[in-house]
Amino acid sequence: MTENHDQQPATEPDEGFRAGFVCVVGRPNAGKSTLTNALVGQKVAITSGRPQTTRHAIRGIVHRPDAQLILVDTPGVHRPRTLLGQRLNDLVIDTLTEVDAIALCLPADQTIGPGDRFIAGAVAQAGTPVVALATKADTVSKARLAEHLVAIAELGDWADIVPVSAVSGYQLEELVAVLRSHMPLSPPLYPDGELTDEPEHVMVAELVREAALEGVRDELPHSLAVVVEEIVERDRPAKDGRPMLDVRVHLFVERDSQKGIVIGAKGARLREVGTTARRGIEALLGAAVYLDLHVKVAKDWQRDPKHLQRLGF
Repeated sequence: MTENHDQQPATEPDEGFRAGFVCVVGRPNAGKSTLTNALVGQKVAITSGRPQTTRHAIRGIVHRPDAQLILVDTPGVHRPRTLLGQRLNDLVIDTLTEVDAIALCLPADQTIGPGDRFIAGAVAQAGTPVVALATKADTVSKARLAEHLVAIAELGDWADIVPVSAVSGYQLEELVAVLRSHMPLSPPLYPDGELTDEPEHVMVAELVREAALEGVRDELPHSLAVVVEEIVERDRPAKDGRPMLDVRVHLFVERDSQKGIVIGAKGARLREVGTTARRGIEALLGAAVYLDLHVKVAKDWQRDPKHLQRLGF
């Protein structure tokens, strides 16, 4: 993935500069998105207390004086139960063979289970250096962390093992140094200051999904898809002088009962989603935003190839 790219280096790098791609993997809710955001220094990946919230391979770009790491944040690998689940898994497996290193997240506050072994087996077959991470290391005692590191060592043949915490910042720079060591000598692949190469409409959709998933019951994350229909600038700016954008978004669920969950009593929950999402979208786009949200039912869309294609999967 480091050989063919369209980006032009922003500056001539120092001799010894390294740049490349890192795929961040792990079972659902292993801390992948939180780690990506912490390394980049800004939110580029959706985070949620619900598993299986990441739907796109968001690229976050980590800039350092001697390196540039492009982090590919994937959906959690899992045993698929639907066509969508299989497509998400295929997306991850395809990515593993195209990167320079893999960062496997194994949360320290949970014991290693069948899901971790399933993923460890998948990454071992990719032929790519794997750095095993004991994520959420700040949430457990030193004794528990030591036990977890031993279990990680026994799980596979890793290039490196690094305990880390995205929330407290514990060993983040050490992790950057380790990942850098696996990158090829290369000029920067993206201009300095660029933090993601995701299109704006994808980032907007992710912000709406994140807001919609907060505080709802377990089945909804799998059943919620968000499509940005249009982003249009108005002729007249907002009162504060910023550009004014109309953003129209459709939220798709699989059943009428789920539509009720998203909308809430007398539309209260959807208004709350809109308020939360609008703050993030305005910060992302640097403009005032009128956010128009519509909730629609697309029956069993996760199992319907036509629906999956229309919703971008």
